[in-house]
Parts: sequence; C-alpha cells; structure tokens
Amino acid sequence: MKTQLLGFLIICCVACNTQKTDTYTPDKAAVDKVLDDWHNAAAEADFERYFNHFENDSSIFMGTDATERWTVAEFKPWSKPYFDRGKAWSFTPEERYIYFSDNGKIAWFDEALATPNLGPSRGTGVLTYTPNGWKISHYNLTVPIPNELIGTFIPQIDSVLNK
Repeated sequence: MKTQLLGFLIICCVACNTQKTDTYTPDKAAVDKVLDDWHNAAAEADFERYFNHFENDSSIFMGTDATERWTVAEFKPWSKPYFDRGKAWSFTPEERYIYFSDNGKIAWFDEALATPNLGPSRGTGVLTYTPNGWKISHYNLTVPIPNELIGTFIPQIDSVLNK
C-alpha cells in the first residue's frame, strides 16, 4: 500500500512539473516593435516584411473605405502595385495604447496615426502571440470624424453607400 501511495505521489509531482503553462508575460515593447516595423515596412515598400507581420492569410485588414475588408490573401494582390512603385504608404504612430488578455497571448491596440494622404487617422487591431512571436490577426484603419462634423458627412456617405 505504501508503495502504491508513493508511486501515485511521484506521478502527481511529475505531472504537475511537466504541465506547460499556457500564459505569456505581456511585453508592450515587443508589440510596439512589431507594429513600428510593420509601418516601416510599408513606408520602405518591403512587401515580404510587411506581410510577414500578419498571423496568416486569413488575417483581416480593413481600410478606410466601406468596401475595404480583405483577408491577407485578398489584400496582397490589391496592395502589390503600391509596394512595387517603391513606397506603399506612410503611417507614423503618434500615440498607442496596448492591452493584453489574461493569459498575455492576445494584444489589442489602438493608435493615433499621422498620414500624408489621409490626415489624422486611427488604427486598431489585435495581435496574437505565436511560436514565431507577435503576429497581426486583425487591423482596422479609420479616419476619425469629429462629432461636430459628422452631420455634414452622413448624407454624403449615405448617398455613396446606397447607390
């Protein structure tokens, strides 16, 4: 009986010590580095580097136009001509907030961006911690419209979307 109890305790101890933890210590600097490099890859027209920051071809990129919702597989051919001309787009983060899931493996962010063609913009997204580091799962680019101005834009947006 003592031998069986001792064997059971050894198995329990080994099992407890070999269980992998499903958590990751959140690191804002690592997420910042990924997002900054991703923006730099677009500014430098580095197609491969830019798209290597996405989790996979099913990741989502949403642009400012209501029709711009792509999987990465769809976004690559659309964006390729911009990269081929030597400069895709330039987004300069001015402010960024990062939040983590309880297990530290999902990061949500929002960032205020300066852009030469869109003016003040906002990017929001989700990154997932993978065996290959942080990867972008979802990104949404918007042009924030101040509440005081939205009334003037609603009829224009409505007329375009409801043609």
